[in-house]
Amino acid sequence: MHEARAPGGVERRGELGREAAGLLEGRWTVSILWASFEGASRFNEFKQAVGEIPPRTLAHRLVELEEAGVLERRVVDARPPRVEYTLTSEGRRLQAVLDALVRFSRA
Repeated sequence: MHEARAPGGVERRGELGREAAGLLEGRWTVSILWASFEGASRFNEFKQAVGEIPPRTLAHRLVELEEAGVLERRVVDARPPRVEYTLTSEGRRLQAVLDALVRFSRA
């Protein structure tokens, strides 16, 4: 049984796919996501996990992932104040996509 599709449905899915791919294609983005899946939450933890990423680039990628709804930024009231990033539910869904990429690369 086939579902009736709204006009432009394929085009809309293609647009959404390109948008998601555009987010992931940024240099270091996938590495930052892996680090987050493995527990990194603070800037220096991401920097240590990812490696040679310039601090300015890391800051920019974290903002992009936050704006895309993948990471949530939270300021912790401490001395000194610190910022932590956690995966949103949408961000956690990306793990299946990255796992699929790993399986594809091994095929």
